[in-house]
Amino acid sequence: MLLNDKLKPYRLLLASQSPRRRELMTGCGLPYELAEKFDCEETYPDDLPLIGVSEYLSTLKSEAYPVPLLENDILLTADTVVLAGGEFRMTAEGSTWHGGKILGKPRDRDDARRMLKILSGAHHLVTTGVTLRSAARMTHFTSLTYVWFRTLTDEEIAYYVDTFQPFDKAGAYGIQEWIGYAAIERIEGSFYNVMGLPVQKVYTELDKFLNP
Repeated sequence: MLLNDKLKPYRLLLASQSPRRRELMTGCGLPYELAEKFDCEETYPDDLPLIGVSEYLSTLKSEAYPVPLLENDILLTADTVVLAGGEFRMTAEGSTWHGGKILGKPRDRDDARRMLKILSGAHHLVTTGVTLRSAARMTHFTSLTYVWFRTLTDEEIAYYVDTFQPFDKAGAYGIQEWIGYAAIERIEGSFYNVMGLPVQKVYTELDKFLNP
């Protein structure tokens, strides 16, 4: 049975204001409703490894949802983080990202240009944490994508920021926009993860969530 058919008895609630996440859910053919808008203070412990921040925040958002879930409700929350200037390592405890920092959404034009100069000519990691929660249980996961930028000129950075105004995007860029075509040399992992939602992983995890 197709996942779409399995979802018919349920109400899948997408708790996100991102137009890109809505587009990806629609493109994947998943029937959903927008969850009621709510505020959540997105903070995390200082000692939390950076690679775990997106999943932590997606779970925080899920637990902060103010409306009680009905028996047939499934709430989907997500958070995307751009990690730059660090190094990915495998350890006995699992995946870690050493050094670097999180690039959030730029405050203004100058901040966006600053972020893109950091990303220019380097690779970075995009992590998206996703949480699925019903009235009875919850599961969460993280998707990782590595992105390589060629070196950008100051003129190219100014053009992109002024034309596309990426102030609502982590890391100050959208891979689906001009900069993705002209400046990204390669990626390892899900393209859609960089857009904000690893829909293939969401699809398979949602299927498993319905069949525990």
